[in-house]
Amino acid sequence: MKQPPQVSISRLALYLRFLEDYLLEHGPNSTIKSTQLARFLNINPHQIRKDLSYFGKFGERGIGYRVEELKNKISQILGLDRNWRLCLCGMGNLGSALFAYRGFKQMRLSILAVFDSDHKKIGKVMKGVRIYSVESIPEVVRKLKIDIAVITAPSAAAQSIADKLARSGIKAILNFAPVKLNVPQRLKLRNVDLSTEFNYLTYFLSAQVQQ
Repeated sequence: MKQPPQVSISRLALYLRFLEDYLLEHGPNSTIKSTQLARFLNINPHQIRKDLSYFGKFGERGIGYRVEELKNKISQILGLDRNWRLCLCGMGNLGSALFAYRGFKQMRLSILAVFDSDHKKIGKVMKGVRIYSVESIPEVVRKLKIDIAVITAPSAAAQSIADKLARSGIKAILNFAPVKLNVPQRLKLRNVDLSTEFNYLTYFLSAQVQQ
């Protein structure tokens, strides 16, 4: 199978969210054509067919896609047909918000451990999840067989945390710290830079004011 580009994988998540809503409105026996899906999502229908083609053959001529079947197949492609173990590194404002996020359960993501450097937080248990010292990352991650780490610590601490996670053997990191991390090539790293995203929006708002 040809390796799909990252943007196609990102669009799969968009298709999945739409199909879930569509099923609720139209029922389990509903069908949809790529042209309809493209119109709803404002995406070229050729792009939708190309994205799906990376993962096999979908749809039937004259019918289109059986919505529930397509939703289930995309869920399987995205690995949402199994449970994933998460750890959260940093229990500040952002970390606390993510810890309380109920959407993780829907995506079959479970936070099993939290790491922080604040001695006042270390040792506490929140909703059954213990807060550990960042120094214990390698040991705890291996013991709990964590799949994905989420870094919400300050920039100054992010690289040190990433190094500890790499030593633990973890395979994936979602990084919210606004800093470039150096990690082994075997480790999948995704960065979410909130300041860059807001700057993108403020640029367009400023441009409108100047017109």
